[in-house]
Amino acid sequence: MTLAHEQQRAPAPQRVAVRVVDSDVHPVPRPRELVEYIPEPHRSAYFRSHKVGDTIIYDAPDYAHSFAMRTDTFPTDGGFPGSDPELALQQLIIDAGSDIAILEPTVKATRLPEATAAMATGVNTWLANHWLDPQNNRHERWRGSICVAIDDPDSAVREIEAWAEHPFMAQVLIKAEPRPSWGDPRYDPVWAAAVRHNLPVSCHLGRGAYETMPMPPVGFPSYNHDFMVTYSLLAANQVMSMIFDGVFERFPTMRVVFVEHAFTWILPLMWRMDAIYAARKSFTGLRRKPSDYVKEHIRFTTQPLDYPEDKIELTRAFEWMEAERILLFSSDYPHWTFDDPRWLLKHLPENARERVMFRNGLETYHLPETVPALDGQARVF
Repeated sequence: MTLAHEQQRAPAPQRVAVRVVDSDVHPVPRPRELVEYIPEPHRSAYFRSHKVGDTIIYDAPDYAHSFAMRTDTFPTDGGFPGSDPELALQQLIIDAGSDIAILEPTVKATRLPEATAAMATGVNTWLANHWLDPQNNRHERWRGSICVAIDDPDSAVREIEAWAEHPFMAQVLIKAEPRPSWGDPRYDPVWAAAVRHNLPVSCHLGRGAYETMPMPPVGFPSYNHDFMVTYSLLAANQVMSMIFDGVFERFPTMRVVFVEHAFTWILPLMWRMDAIYAARKSFTGLRRKPSDYVKEHIRFTTQPLDYPEDKIELTRAFEWMEAERILLFSSDYPHWTFDDPRWLLKHLPENARERVMFRNGLETYHLPETVPALDGQARVF
């Protein structure tokens, strides 16, 4: 009997139902692991010519010690949190009970779109080789993001085309800062490529660089905590731009995920947009209320979960915004703001729990309903 026959007769691994889809997990390269993947000439002319230093503007608790990370997520080999796939598997999948995690690596945004594009190319190749490879993804729990430079649409399309058929790439990942806003037709080739390959477009908050940093209409904020609030305002402007500038009319199957931009603000924004639509319907060119576009095309991750002192008010907000349609669970691992899925579950209305924790994720990212079983894994449901 040949080896092929032996393999055919081997029992299939036991599989379990997916009950938690984590939409925001941050893998990080080990030292010197990424640089060789960045294509020339930008590897040498741009990234290696810059001095290494701490450029993060962040005032998280104990930042000087833990760099805004969970203190228990530092690998024993001295690496940075998120650099060890096996430790992440233990803490996030086995201990916390997530079943599938959407990996969202950071792409250093630069003033030069072509340099940002080169970094995105390097990050995508690194992610495929160090997290989505047969060894590190043998358990089929990791799903990757195709990182692109949204301010360089031509390169973004090339990157999507290069990785769209990878079996474990689940979305296109962009930043929200570039101007003009996303309703501008210059971005249409990016949306068209994502739609062509049936990939959602995810936007993770970022800092950008120089004039690409998020800036409210009145100018730059004074403090870091101002910036943290600014991200929600930035997302609100992108939501309005995509709806009123007709992106979802041009791309009726497009899906957009806002990651770490909070979400409770979407309720009053929907009210306001619907009111304007009612008053000026004939001028908008829209066929439906703006809130309908939000509920069909846009999703938000649960972390950060902002809530009032009276939790009953949060429950009402969940019901009014139809949270069961627009929210995706996220943990933000390995950051200090990590939300354990078992903790988050308790804050959701009972009728929304399955939708938010896994069903919306399965549908948004086109994920399998089962994954290989892992010994000792905690189960949230």
